[in-house]
Amino acid sequence: MSQKLSLGTRLFLSHLAVMMVGLGTFVFIAKFSSPQFFVLRLEQLEKKGFMTVRSAKTYLIEGFETAWNRSSFWSLVVGAGTAGYLSYYLSQKIMQPLDKMKDITQHFVAGDWLERMPDSEIPELNQLSVSFNRMASSLEDVEKRRRDLVSDLTHELRTPLTVVRGYLEELASGEIQGSPELYLSLVGETRRLERLTRDLQELSQAEAGYLSIDIKSIDIRPLLESLVDRFSDQLLEDGPILTLDCPPNLPLIMADVDRTQQILVNLIGNAIRYTEKGTITLKTQVKSPYLWISVIDTGLGISPEDLPHVFERFWRADRSRSSYSGGSGIGLAIVKRLVELQNGQIEVESILSQGTTFRFSLPLA
Repeated sequence: MSQKLSLGTRLFLSHLAVMMVGLGTFVFIAKFSSPQFFVLRLEQLEKKGFMTVRSAKTYLIEGFETAWNRSSFWSLVVGAGTAGYLSYYLSQKIMQPLDKMKDITQHFVAGDWLERMPDSEIPELNQLSVSFNRMASSLEDVEKRRRDLVSDLTHELRTPLTVVRGYLEELASGEIQGSPELYLSLVGETRRLERLTRDLQELSQAEAGYLSIDIKSIDIRPLLESLVDRFSDQLLEDGPILTLDCPPNLPLIMADVDRTQQILVNLIGNAIRYTEKGTITLKTQVKSPYLWISVIDTGLGISPEDLPHVFERFWRADRSRSSYSGGSGIGLAIVKRLVELQNGQIEVESILSQGTTFRFSLPLA
């Protein structure tokens, strides 16, 4: 297969071709038409009775100028016409895929995401087409997830609102009497709404870069110990066991203690949600210049096809799970952004039905 010429080479060759066509046309017409025009002028002089070159000097010069002017005129007309057509043809070859791209973007604006850019014989334009198609697929996927999220949020908002409205209507009509258990149930439903709106607000702020980050040198071990004690009190006797695998002396790290706590609360909460029995281990490991913190569970795990998408916003692995177990699909997107804002990285590995490990790094002080 022959190597395709780059756009720069094509532009250079097109301009060179236009120049050569113009010069070639000029030389060709001047070479073959100028003598004929000059001979014609001499014949006119003979008819006027000028038999010697000396006596016809003035008229010879005028004849030469006339012949040259005519040749130059026709050279200009033919050369400019040919060069103009060639330039137009080459420019259309280059502009055609760009015009196609413009038309496709108009279809995107109208909500039609099916059309894609065809391959181009020009390498640079072909690379642009590939990147454009990749971007279009990504935007289509984001748009689909956005619509799915709106549908999910509508369902999740409707459920607690329906419960609260039902209880309030029954209380107002006297069908039921108020009790501490009923009021606690209503409080639980309002907390669901608070959690959902808080997650949406934090995701919006994180993606817009408005989240405040106060990075300073901290000792992370007291925070890890307090979180293990806090979540251990919430676990049932037949539930998972939460443990801390951490050396007594950890190096200081550069982090925001509140945002780091938010990351760990989210990751530990997810681990508890998907681990009915077994263990959840909070583990630290120093790999200079970072401290890595891992949340390791022996729960349901994540399938290989879902694993690359766990940090994407608006995404949930199992759409059949309710918000009690599946969440809104934006918690891990917030976690990833919080880690990145603290100059760290986050990773995940999982084996279906065996467990999942989330680990993130924070810079050493």
